[in-house]
Formats: sequence, C-alpha cells, structure tokens
Amino acid sequence: MEGRFERRFDEMMEQANVSPDLLKDLLPRVSEFLQPFLQSLSEPFQMKHATEYTTGLMSGLKHKTGEGIAYLYDQNRKGIQNFIGQTVWDHQPLLRTLAAQVGTELGEPDGVIVFDPSAFPKKGNKSVGVAKQWCGRLGKVENCQVAVYMGYVTRKEHEIVNTRLYIPKEWAKNRRRRKEAGVPPSIEFRTRHQLALEMLEECGEVLPHTWIAGDDEMGRPSGFRLKLRGLGQRYLLAVPSNTLIRDLEATPPAYPGRGPRPRSPFIRVDVWCKKLPEDAWTTIDVRDGEKGPLVIETVKRRVQARTEKGGTGPDEVLFVTRERQADRTYKHDYHLSNTGPDVSLKEYGRVAKAAHRIEECIKRAKGEAGLADYQVRNWIGWHHHQTLSLLAAWFLNKETRRGKNTDPGAHACASAELDYGADRRSPEDESEHLALPSEHAVATAQRTSAILPLSFT
Repeated sequence: MEGRFERRFDEMMEQANVSPDLLKDLLPRVSEFLQPFLQSLSEPFQMKHATEYTTGLMSGLKHKTGEGIAYLYDQNRKGIQNFIGQTVWDHQPLLRTLAAQVGTELGEPDGVIVFDPSAFPKKGNKSVGVAKQWCGRLGKVENCQVAVYMGYVTRKEHEIVNTRLYIPKEWAKNRRRRKEAGVPPSIEFRTRHQLALEMLEECGEVLPHTWIAGDDEMGRPSGFRLKLRGLGQRYLLAVPSNTLIRDLEATPPAYPGRGPRPRSPFIRVDVWCKKLPEDAWTTIDVRDGEKGPLVIETVKRRVQARTEKGGTGPDEVLFVTRERQADRTYKHDYHLSNTGPDVSLKEYGRVAKAAHRIEECIKRAKGEAGLADYQVRNWIGWHHHQTLSLLAAWFLNKETRRGKNTDPGAHACASAELDYGADRRSPEDESEHLALPSEHAVATAQRTSAILPLSFT
C-alpha cells in the first residue's frame, strides 16, 4: 500500500490501543451520566431498572434482551421485562434531555439534522407496526417494523437524538391490532415525513443547525420539501434517479414565432446526467476518509422538479455527485436544495456526506448498544427499549471522545454541566446508590477504535 495509507493505518492502530487509565472511574461516570435522565422517572424501582437496563445495553452480552440483562444482574427476568414492556413511564422527557445534551456538546451553527428510516425484519404479525414494507437492510419488501430516526451531525461527532415508530395505515385503522399491541388512542396514521416534521418541531431548537438532510426516501415527496421551505429550513435532500427535472440553465428550444415561448422539457435526472459533458464536472475534496482523502466529482444546476400530481415545483438547486467504483463505473447521487447561488460545491458536498453519518450511528447503536435486540411486541416496550438504547449509544460516544482527550480532567463525566433537574433531588434519592454491573461488564462493550470525525478544510 502507498506510504500515506501505511501511515494512516499505523495511526488508526495506535488509536485502537486503550490505556487502562481510560477505564478508571468508569462506573461512577455511568451513574453521573444517567442522573439527568432519571429525574423524569417517578419511582425508585424505575430508576433502578433504567440504570440496570442501560448499563446492560453497554455490556458485552451477545443478545442484549431484557432476559439477558436480568441474568447479568443475577435477577429474575420478570422485573426488568415488566419495566420495559408493561410499566407505564414517559420516554419523551429522556429523549428531550438527550437532544439537549447532544446539541450542547456537539453543537455548531452549521450543523446538519438528518432524517433516516430504518427497518427491523420481523417474523409473524403481532409486533407493533409490523407489515410487508420496504426493508432497506434486506433490499426488498419484507415483513418488518420501520422507525424514522433523527440524527445530528457536526465536525465534532454525530449521534441519533430521537426516533418515531411508523404505524402503517392497516395498523392505524385496525382496532383489534392496536389494542393488542397497546397503541395509544391518540396515535393516528402519520407518514414517515410527518413523523420527521414532528421530531424537528420537538428537538430542532436545541440542535444548532443550518441544514436538513436525508436519503432519497425522505427527499422524494415534493410536499416534504415544500413544508421545510415553509418552515424556513434549508435542505439538501437526496432524490431518486427517476425524478423529473427541468434544467433552467439550459438553452430553451427555438421560439417558433407565435404562442408562449417554449421551455426546456422535463427529463429524468439520470438521463439528464448522462448527457453532461466531462468538463461539466468539478472535483472536490470533501474530507479525510479511512482509506485516504474522500474525493468526489460534482455538478449543480438551477432546476424545477415535477410534483407527484404532475405540477411544476419551485426553483431548486440540483446537486449531483459521482464516485468511481471498483469496476470503473460511476455511482451517482442526486439531491435537491432550496438554497441560493451563494452556496459552494464544497458545502453541498459536506452536507451530502453528513447525511450518510446517520447510517453509521444506527449501525453503531445496533452493534454496541443493542438497538435491534429487543424482544417486545407492544408499543410501550418498543419505545422504552429504543430510548434506553439511544442513551447507551450516547454514553459510549462520549467515552470515545473522552478517550481522545489527553487532559487528566477528562475523567470527569462529560455531562456534568448539564445536570438537568438537580434542584429536584432529595437526599434520600435512591438513584445515587443504584447497583451497577461489574466494571468489566461495561468496559467490554467500549469501542476500542476511534470514529473519524466529519472534518474538512
């Protein structure tokens, strides 16, 4: 391999070495980290089980289910399983606290909020929201649950801050299935895009940002882009290759001398792209990647896109990237934005690549914090597990960043300045004395290699 890649490989291997000092006072940090989240739980047993479950999700268990976590603590499984799947407690305050912490610690004015649907393959038809629908993990329509995740990306790091379970129409209209799965009466059918807008309204103000991004499932409906435009949000959303666009910078057909002047016809964006001359593409260096600098070729145009009903949408910027694959072919990605002409190609490229970071977050949460390891079928259980899994993923994120900080003071819990609800604690608060698993059990789940930050010049 080339010398620069050898040096980068050596740097990454050096980063993978974990000093024993980094695990010093790990359990007190876990306890301190959880305090702001536990304030919204009303009963001591809820605080106890929330602590056990979250730390169990960080442990080295192969299957991070309620049963497995209970056995980790040498407990009867029913206590923790009932806490996750039966006990009523509101998960939303925990997610709001999570978003506030992420916004404070990772926040940058030009941060990127990313929305991404993710599927969980399932067997049977009893699990809440399960249906035959598109499963990106399998690349086909399959029996699965779908959640919409809200992520936050800056140069410092990236993290998931909120989630919503998508309930298909057949579920929303079926009283029997709703009752069996415990779906609250207040929950009505919402499209995945409506769920994203709800999360944006709930958390957007605590996440400093300039951009909204998402994959082509999020960018496909013109109505979603119009909603964001109406909210004053700047977006860069991927769109499918069959999106119909009109190039407003192209020379229109000749005027025949009568009637309205003809305009450039609508054309599929992938077909339009194939007709571009080679000199239309500009090469930009987006950021450092694991295998060297990440270089992409880009082009932008002012366009209009067809709406779903055959109408003509407002002026938008089409931003296209292409990357050469191993077989020497190009992979193209297409995006639409409501920005003006002042935005540079490099800025578009940064945001387009930032949108991919949420996929890393989901993989990270599944692999390290048991995001997909739940064995619950009902509404309450799904949201309780997901919430505590996101908290576990955030703690591991913080520990990884702490590991990069050589300042001895970094051993303190990174969330100490965000001690939400501290004024409400009583001296008898049992949450400060909750039992935690052995330090080894938590430490075995810590990441031993650094995640590269989103950085660029």
